[in-house]
Parts: sequence; C-alpha cells; structure tokens
Amino acid sequence: MLARKSIIPEEFGLPGLAPRFARKPVFRDRVNKARFIAKNGSCNLAHKNIREQGRFLQDVFTTLVDLKWRFTLVIFTTTFVSSWLLFAMSWWLVAFAHGDLDPVRQNGSEHCVTNVKSFTSAFLFSIEVQVTIGFGGRMITEHCATAITVLILQNIVGLIINAVMLGCIFMKTAQSNRRAETLIFSRHAVIAVRNNRLCFMIRIGDLRKSMIIGAVVRLQVVRKTTTPEGEVIPIHQIDVQTESAVASNNLFLLAPLIICHVIDKNSPLYDLSAMELQCSDLEVIVILEGVVETTGITTQARTSYVSEEIQWGHRFVPIVTEEEGVYSVDYSKFGNTVKVATPRCSARELDEKPSILIQTLQKSELSHQNSLRKRNSMRRNNSMRKGGAGGSGGLRRNNSALAIPKVQFLTPSEGGQNLNAVT
Repeated sequence: MLARKSIIPEEFGLPGLAPRFARKPVFRDRVNKARFIAKNGSCNLAHKNIREQGRFLQDVFTTLVDLKWRFTLVIFTTTFVSSWLLFAMSWWLVAFAHGDLDPVRQNGSEHCVTNVKSFTSAFLFSIEVQVTIGFGGRMITEHCATAITVLILQNIVGLIINAVMLGCIFMKTAQSNRRAETLIFSRHAVIAVRNNRLCFMIRIGDLRKSMIIGAVVRLQVVRKTTTPEGEVIPIHQIDVQTESAVASNNLFLLAPLIICHVIDKNSPLYDLSAMELQCSDLEVIVILEGVVETTGITTQARTSYVSEEIQWGHRFVPIVTEEEGVYSVDYSKFGNTVKVATPRCSARELDEKPSILIQTLQKSELSHQNSLRKRNSMRRNNSMRKGGAGGSGGLRRNNSALAIPKVQFLTPSEGGQNLNAVT
C-alpha cells in the first residue's frame, strides 16, 4: 500500500523551512557540578579505599586532634577509666599475694596497703593515687617493695595520660580554624574595569580587632583540563597573581580590602567573555593565611567562587567612611555591588581592540547624561504643574486688574448737550 502524499508541498514543510532560517547559538545551562571548596572553607573531598590504615596510628596525637568532639570525649573518658581499672587490678593482686585479703589474718599484721579489703577499695585507692587526692583512709606502707613499684609505675603512666589527653583537648580548643570564623569573604566576586584593564575582584575583612600579622592572599583557578597528549586532569590548579603578590608585600588587614587580579595574557581568565564565563565550569579558590596576633598560631581561611557567583560588570560599594575623626566600617554593605560600564568581551579582545572600551565608556556617559536630562525635565514639568495649580487664583485676579475698561454712553439730558463720558 502506497503512502498518502501530503497536501502541503515539501518545500513549505518543517524540514524544508528549517535550513532557510539562520539558527542562533544556543548556550546550554551548565550542569550543576560539585565544588572543591565550600563557601565556609571546608574541602569537599572524600577519601575512599585507603588500605594502609595503620599510618594513622603512627601519629596518634594528630589523629586524636582531627577526631570529632564526641569521639574525643569518649576516648578521654575511656582512657582514664581503663587505667584506673588496670591499676585497681594490680593493687588487688598485690594485696592478695601479700595476704591482706585473708579474713583470718590478725589485725596487727603488716599490710602493703591499709584498708584494701576488696576490689572496690582497690579501685578507690587506684583513683586516689593517680589523681593525687589522698583521703587518708588508705595508704601504702614501707613493708612491701612490690606496692612501691606499682605506685611509681602508676604515677608515670598517669602523667603520660594526662599530658596526651589534656594536650589533645587544648589543641582542639585552640585550633586555628576557630580564628578563621571571623575572617569573612564577599558572597560574590566581580569583574569590572579598573585602570583601563579588566580585573577580577573580591572583598575580604576581619571582624576582630586583634589583627592577622603577615596576611597573604592566594588565588587559584581549578578546572578540568585535557593535555595535548590526551591526559585528563580533573583537578588542575592554576595560580593566579594578585596585586599584593606582584608587589611582594603582605596585606595590612586593618579594614576590609578589595583583592584585585588583573586579567592579562598570563591569566587563566584571559580568553573568557561574559557569556563564556557563565557556561564554564571553573572554580576560583581564595586562600587567606596569616599569624594570629594574640596566640602566634598560623591560621588559614578558605572560600571559592564558581561561575554563577562571579558578577560581570559590577563593582563593590564603599563601606569605609570617616565619622567625627574615626573611620567607620559598615559591614551591612560588605557584599553589596553596583553595576558599572564594562565591555562584555574577553580581555584578549579588549587588548586587540582598545576602541571597545572607549565606545563602552562613551555609551555609558551618553546614557547617564540622557537619564539626567530626563530627570531634570520631569522635575521641571512637575514644578510647572504644581505652580500652575497653586497660582490659578492669582492669575485670575491679575487678569481682572489688567482688563480693558468698559465704555458707558450717557443720553442727552433735558436742555443740555450730548456728552460722551468715558469711564
């Protein structure tokens, strides 16, 4: 059976009309990709299939410090209770071997430890020895060398446990990442023109009055790249130079600062335009390092910016003002930005055609002047309307005063002459 022929000619169908119209390039939305560094600075990386687990036990102290608080407290309690029980068993064995637990033994006989008659009393004596409480009811005598040896051994082991566990608790309490909680970064990064060059900028600040000594900011661009040989590098880290790094000076982080990276030919952002940036999968990592002034501990704060968090054509608003001889910082505007005239092309195109920047600035100036003219004209019209509505009565009174006088004709009186009086 033959197929039915369509009534519409083939050249006017959808397959025939499609090649006639030029298609615009379609930019697909970038697939949501996991970021390497979270906004709070934590590393989004999971370690799997680690076979040599014994390496962690070789550095027990660092392992204990890296554990979560609940595990640290459980290990802290378990270690002390276990040591008390272990030496309680030792004291009970000493008393049992010496015959102190024999009820038939006379009360006047010599004991290794007085008033140790059961395992419970041996456990209490073990606690008294290790924490140096000494209630006075139980004490060691000089008649048993074994008891003296156990006493020395327990004191040494107790000091080691105290040093390790208390040091671990102190290190977890005074960790440098706690100081990093008060080092803040702007929510978004911006790209705008500064000194006739495209620049990538972020804002950093310190909420505490105690300063960070020798603060240094490093930028890295992380992206998935493929080498000419076909090797795929999933996490390719590219260092990005900042103005402070080029000048070889540390930051004086007294007030919030704007970190600027000039997008030049050595920058990984050199070939990216505004549209290409939104479709790329790059991630800019910001690392702030320095020494805490009060404790002398080196701290590090981290954050990152993906393409959706980079605003093209924006600039940070000023937040530092002088009030009554004192510089004031308004942190409520820390991340606020404002739109500015910025070319949408890449930095490479801007270097090849400097006229693009001049045209963009001229268009921005013209639009600004037009907006000012519109505002002035609107204000003028509003003032004229208000003046016309309020002065209508005065105009009427003035018109009445300037009106042409009326002419009255008088009729001739009896026996008089014809008179025309103009009033």
